[in-house]
Amino acid sequence: MSARTCLTIVLAAGEGTRMRASRPKVLHAIGGRSLIAHVLAAAGTAGGAQAVVVGPAQDAVVAAVKVAMPGAELFVQGERRGTAHAVLAARPALARGADDVLIVFADTPLITAQTLARLRAVLGQGAAVAVLGFRPADPTGYGRLIVGADGALLAIREDKDANAQERAIGLCNAGLMALRGDAALAILERIGDDNAKHEFYLTDAVAIARTLGLATVALETEEDEVRGVNTQAQLAEAEAVLQRRLRAAAHDAGVAMAAPDTVHLCADTRLGRDVVIEPYVVFGPGVTVEDGVVIRSFSHLEGATVGRGARVGPYARLRPGARLEADVHVGNFVEVKEARLGAGAKANHLAYIGDASVGERTNIGAGAITCNYDGAAKHRTEIGKGVFIGSNAALVAPVRIGDGAYVGTGSVITDDVPADALALGRGRQVNKEGWAARLRSLIGAARKPS
Repeated sequence: MSARTCLTIVLAAGEGTRMRASRPKVLHAIGGRSLIAHVLAAAGTAGGAQAVVVGPAQDAVVAAVKVAMPGAELFVQGERRGTAHAVLAARPALARGADDVLIVFADTPLITAQTLARLRAVLGQGAAVAVLGFRPADPTGYGRLIVGADGALLAIREDKDANAQERAIGLCNAGLMALRGDAALAILERIGDDNAKHEFYLTDAVAIARTLGLATVALETEEDEVRGVNTQAQLAEAEAVLQRRLRAAAHDAGVAMAAPDTVHLCADTRLGRDVVIEPYVVFGPGVTVEDGVVIRSFSHLEGATVGRGARVGPYARLRPGARLEADVHVGNFVEVKEARLGAGAKANHLAYIGDASVGERTNIGAGAITCNYDGAAKHRTEIGKGVFIGSNAALVAPVRIGDGAYVGTGSVITDDVPADALALGRGRQVNKEGWAARLRSLIGAARKPS
């Protein structure tokens, strides 16, 4: 297989009007990754080159493809005249030749590289056309795959054209197809538009291949893998399937989740060994968690790296750019953004650490914040090693706190603090004896009827 070349054509020109959204359908996300990015990832793992067919003026889709798969070639289907017409929009890529041609859809995000490899394998065994099928609980509306006694795929019969016997067939067309490269153009160019909609249907490839004396086969996969996404409800269903996959993979890798159904993972979440995730934790894109970490309930992590043995939460928020080194403790109602906390540092409750560097073994008290934004620009706070930041302290960036320094409770720090110094930035307390009693007397007098 490795010696065979492959071209995967991803069809992404659909408008997705049933999503009832301004965003193109294929840019909706599951597991923190767009539908088309999931498909491109599977295609990339399967090997070979990728060609993506988009509709006119789909600049956002083009941009997303360039990010997800920079080497993919882009083609525009000027008119929407059916699936075969869309495939032929990538004619220049087809003409360059490949041993195997895979045709997939950008709205089937759960397809796996393993299934694409299975399709390629049967081409290597002599088939010219391989069609992917599945057995839905309710086959109504799906095209049926009619398979002969010898196992050959005889035809794809659309539901509206099928007779009663054919409608009883449970194996349905998933839409994904593989063509042997040396026969692909010959088959595709023979597909006509002699139908009610005058469109060019890829499903006709099976009948055409058979008239050319070429072998056609069907492969079967699970329904979940070929779920198409056309509505918001179907998007949610696909998300649920992906989450089950991701949680199962995490469990297999040694991650402990007592209530896995309450944990939301992303496709790129990286979890080490002996990680414990308590209920109701959300992982956004770009999170790496090293060995022995405990993530406590109701925490939200995105774009963050959590070092070995760290403790996060409950109710903690790690935003993009957060980096916790080994054995850091970030507790309840603590938010960290674009900041590094050195090994052993602690912020156990009610703190905001943004655009900052916190040294090893430093303690951030309750209610302490880095004031990183002046209304126009962000500024950094640099906190050294072994520093003690008292409760309710405000560090007004840009500012530096030297190693071993103390910042008194309730201080507003606007100037750098030298190493091992005590910094106090608060008004002096004044007690006015009898003031409260006099106030209550005045209030009482005012309330008496005249």
